[in-house]
Amino acid sequence: MLLEKILVVVSYFNLVMYSNHLYGWHDHFMPGLWMGSHWINEPEYTIQYPMERGKFGPLFRGEHALRRYPTGEERCIACKLCEVICPAYAITIETEPRPDGSRRTTKYDIDLTKCIYCGFCQEACPVDAIVESTNIAFAPGWREELFHDKKKLIANGEKWEPELARNLETVYKGRIHL
Repeated sequence: MLLEKILVVVSYFNLVMYSNHLYGWHDHFMPGLWMGSHWINEPEYTIQYPMERGKFGPLFRGEHALRRYPTGEERCIACKLCEVICPAYAITIETEPRPDGSRRTTKYDIDLTKCIYCGFCQEACPVDAIVESTNIAFAPGWREELFHDKKKLIANGEKWEPELARNLETVYKGRIHL
């Protein structure tokens, strides 16, 4: 009688162990239970998007902007490096000479339907005239609104200038200038 009870308990134990190995409930259930119990007391991390913006790093590439000097003069010296380096051929620049002999842009267009937001234009610019802001809320209702001309790019630069300057200062702080 005792031997039969022992065999029943041993066979039940083997059945439980075999089913645990077969189905692996403890391999999947216990880590999930632990994660749930670990995060249940943590505060929620939800951003109410239209009212709150998430934090972006200084190298985040969003909407393009043309910057000006504090005197109001355009930074762009019409070197066309950004146009040449753009792998998507999204930038179009036309120039004309100034009375003092330097050049200025008469047309600076970016087709954001072609742009791949690689940041090459920003890296190529020797005077930090064209930059990519952290603005991600520029989804238009019409395709034509993604063609940014010089006027729109300068307006973006004026709107985002404090943040752009702070991001560029953060990025260039550790770099060696020759």
